[in-house]
Amino acid sequence: MRQINKIAHLLVLLFFGISLVFFLSFNGIKGLFGIEELNSTLVVYFLLIGLILFLIAFGTGKMVRNGLEEEISKKEAEKKELKATLYDLEKGIKLTNLERKIDQKDEGKETSTIRPRQNFK
Repeated sequence: MRQINKIAHLLVLLFFGISLVFFLSFNGIKGLFGIEELNSTLVVYFLLIGLILFLIAFGTGKMVRNGLEEEISKKEAEKKELKATLYDLEKGIKLTNLERKIDQKDEGKETSTIRPRQNFK
């Protein structure tokens, strides 16, 4: 679609460029096209063709932009998902580390190095 958009914009540019040259040099080239005088219907036809080309270029540009916006929103949603997964993984690792530390402390208390008291008589 991007290529069609580029082509449509180039066609609009080319058409209005040719129209500008045609109307500015009409007195010199009017015999080439078999047109003796410049009337309003010819100008209106040129403008209508230009308008149609412009609307095509505008429509394709809008479609390309909407496609890119959809792609961006999908990428942002995927980014948020990845952030949430990473956060969950980090929390899980921290929780397992905390549980290990608690277990080690509990085990450390059970295996104390203090001998039981002996009564001497």
